[in-house]
Amino acid sequence: MRLQKRAFLTIPLSACCVSAFAPSRNHHATKSAIDQSALRTVQRPSSFLANSVRSSFQLSVATSRIHSSEICPPSVTRPNDNPNPWEIHKFGGASLADAELYRTVGDLLITESSGRLMPTDDDEGEQLHSGPIPTMAVVSARAGMTDKLVAVVDSALLDMNAAESELTKAVETQLSILKELAPSTITDEIEERMRKDAKDILSVVQSLRMIRSVPPSVMEVVTGFGEIWSAQTLYAYLKHKGVKTAWLDARDVLIVRSEKANVGLGDKGSSSSTGGVTPLWAETARRMEDWWNGVGKNEGVNSEDIQPTEAPIVIATGFVATSENGVPTTLKRSGSDYSATIFAKLTASARVTMWKNTDGVYTADPRRVPEAFSIDSLKYDEAMELAYFGAQVLHPSAMVPCIDSNIPVYVRNIFNPDFRGTVIQGRCASLSETTKAGKVVNWRSKKGEIPIKGITSVDGVSLLTLEGASVIGGAQVAERFMGSMASAGIDVLMVTQASSESSITVVVPENMGKAALKAAQSTFELELSRSNVNAISLTDKPLAIVAIVGEGMALRSGVSATFMSSLAKANVNIRVIAQGSSERQVAVVVDKDDASRALRAAHMAFTLSQTMVSVTVLGGRGKLGSALIRQLNEQRESLSKKMNLGICVNAITSSKKMIMGKDGKCLVTTSDVNAMLDSDSATDLDMHALTMAVKGDVNPHRVVIDCTNDDTVADYYVQWLSSGANVISPGRRAGAGPMERYNAIREAERANSVEWQYESSVGSALPIISTLRDLLQTGDDVQLLRGCLSGTMAYVFRTMDESTPFSEAVRQAVDKDFAENNIREDLSGVDAARKVVVLARELGMNVSVEDVVVESLLPDEIRNKEYTGTKKEINAAILEDLKSLDEPMLKRWKEASANGRLLRYKFYIDVATGICQCKLEDVDNTDTLYRLRDNENLIAFETSRYTTSPLIVKGAAAGPELAAAGMFADLLRMGRGFIGSQA
Repeated sequence: MRLQKRAFLTIPLSACCVSAFAPSRNHHATKSAIDQSALRTVQRPSSFLANSVRSSFQLSVATSRIHSSEICPPSVTRPNDNPNPWEIHKFGGASLADAELYRTVGDLLITESSGRLMPTDDDEGEQLHSGPIPTMAVVSARAGMTDKLVAVVDSALLDMNAAESELTKAVETQLSILKELAPSTITDEIEERMRKDAKDILSVVQSLRMIRSVPPSVMEVVTGFGEIWSAQTLYAYLKHKGVKTAWLDARDVLIVRSEKANVGLGDKGSSSSTGGVTPLWAETARRMEDWWNGVGKNEGVNSEDIQPTEAPIVIATGFVATSENGVPTTLKRSGSDYSATIFAKLTASARVTMWKNTDGVYTADPRRVPEAFSIDSLKYDEAMELAYFGAQVLHPSAMVPCIDSNIPVYVRNIFNPDFRGTVIQGRCASLSETTKAGKVVNWRSKKGEIPIKGITSVDGVSLLTLEGASVIGGAQVAERFMGSMASAGIDVLMVTQASSESSITVVVPENMGKAALKAAQSTFELELSRSNVNAISLTDKPLAIVAIVGEGMALRSGVSATFMSSLAKANVNIRVIAQGSSERQVAVVVDKDDASRALRAAHMAFTLSQTMVSVTVLGGRGKLGSALIRQLNEQRESLSKKMNLGICVNAITSSKKMIMGKDGKCLVTTSDVNAMLDSDSATDLDMHALTMAVKGDVNPHRVVIDCTNDDTVADYYVQWLSSGANVISPGRRAGAGPMERYNAIREAERANSVEWQYESSVGSALPIISTLRDLLQTGDDVQLLRGCLSGTMAYVFRTMDESTPFSEAVRQAVDKDFAENNIREDLSGVDAARKVVVLARELGMNVSVEDVVVESLLPDEIRNKEYTGTKKEINAAILEDLKSLDEPMLKRWKEASANGRLLRYKFYIDVATGICQCKLEDVDNTDTLYRLRDNENLIAFETSRYTTSPLIVKGAAAGPELAAAGMFADLLRMGRGFIGSQA
């Protein structure tokens, strides 16, 4: 792991939870407001419903209530004397993309406003109904509308006809949805207003060509119409359904002040700031009351005629507001969240629900971490941290009104409304409070308690580094350096300082990198010319921040170690590290391409999800590959329950075809593998494309299982290992192949901290290689290995006799799947020789197959003969030719039997002499091979410790099921290692 500097001093840049990280320029107001809100709480309504949802959390430093002028009077907060307080629901553009989704939203609001069953204190679990709930929906523009209106403004600079065309398409699309939802008696008036709005927009943008620029205020005015049209569309549907409803144009009510004028909309998708926009609470509350007593009465939502079984539904526009000077403005991009919580505070609401298309706030982005799941609850501070580092949680500024009033915020799924989702409420204890409350303990000692709530990332950042400014002095360097960033308007996300050299590194958004570099170079221009500053540099490679967040990190040792080791195991290089002084987050900067792998590695490390292993099976159509996949399927549930280990087979190949899971997802391997490889989803085998997929897999735990025993496949091992993938190979092509390739594979294994396992290449499932390694690693001196490594040979010479010819015994071995695909490799001794080479190389011997003295049972005319046809036809022809060996083999068998001996195909590895050999011998009843059964392998280890009798490993070792079990065992050994590295 390469760090940015030798020593780091983390500079606390804020007093809130992001202590180690610099907030953006406009973030200071939000932070300040949040800190101030810690000194206030509010007396919540005492109705049955409010009590049921109120958190038991109380701010420990609360000393006063919110000023009464900041919320509306009871006539608004308790509409029509309803005993239940308001509830606010916010819907984003994705939830309002078409007419069907508007219906879904409208029906959901009707259901929510009708009330819900609430638990009581009754021991019998009786539930009471809450009664109707006053409901307000805050809506965004329909999906894509804001971008369409931005395009209208931009087009007006060049071509008014194009601008008018863009606007017409935007309006007509909204009108077509409107007319699907309600009859003309309701929609005609709304359509007339929308068309008038379109004319107003054109009159505004026509002047842009004259000034050849777009003032931020114009962009805000125009884009705000998306929300206005959306609110009226939903209002029309509810009115058509007979609901007591009204729509509220927030520009008539919400009055705001902006710390910075002309900041515009902000970046799309931004969740870091609202441009310093804050509500003028007293004026807004007064206007809300006026609206309620005016429009509210006219629309019938504020009426004594409302029945006890009814509750009003108000549709409010999100995003838009009015400045204190009376100019239409916005709460900036993603500001509808803020609108919802502002109205929640104004109306003293019991809760705010943010409706998304996911089941709440997830432990990580499920698009990058498939194992991510919904978080049950978060504190406001934790949610702020997650949002600051890129999680799509809640606009950070939107937290402020909720913190002020301790209003719970629910994040729920519009397509799964029965799921509770995530609730956000309460403040984290301060570090001083945490310190007083307990002592430091390792986080793993708290079984069942996970210290972090989520893992998130920010893509597209750069590192700006000032090096070697020791002549100037550290304090002055920091002041001037950070001052240059502030003056240039650079958002500084993280800071680290190397005290030994007075060097500083800051993390900035990638799109601000060049401006940041220019600002720093300008500030230190004189020092650079005099070499008082060595260099100021900007990274040219895309980077990303990955952060873990959670209140449970405070006073819990081992959290950072777990985080860092998980990244190291995933082969992710860390460029910068910083931890906030609040101990609620640790963040690192990594290469952007490694961000997804880092997220998944950290997610698994903290047992937020089971350890997932991505598996590629080569040769899946063959008997060996098919047996392995079958065994994986049979044990999948058991592995998940007992080991918390998940096996994801995401690619399978045959000799000609391959199939890969879409976007790296798991294949459904419970179906017929042959059918999968013959399906339209399969493609022609492309080893390069497959290798790119293995390299691109963001899972930190990747394994390629090679069931092919193919030399051309073995040539890819170095590439796979170098990319951080592990390899399992039951074949002997790599382990006994060219020495140069073997050494390259070993070097790639060591250099990348990955594993190449091939236990099953010798003895199938028998622990032969692992036993040999244990002997060597414990210091034993292995002197001689001997035995039988061919299950085929063991079966043949166990079976043949006077009534069963040699060729018939071989045929039976083939029928039982004991033999290699090419049975001549067994009978020529080549297969046994490869196994001998694998073992000899484990002993440190520099040998190849050519160095093994091999006795072949085949004459040259059979061994070198060219056979044609299918595999079955070739084997039949070979077996026919083997009949010529029946008589000579029977003669050798009779000679051995006459002396009370048996024929066995035996191997030797003499470490002292370097001799390796395989030959057919007759053995007496004192030899360990005398009682060798059917398809057994046997290996005797003669060592300096095992002097009186050798250590013997013996057992069945032929057939695809046993070989597959050996590969499975290799995979499980790796899996335990993955789990252990997280523990």
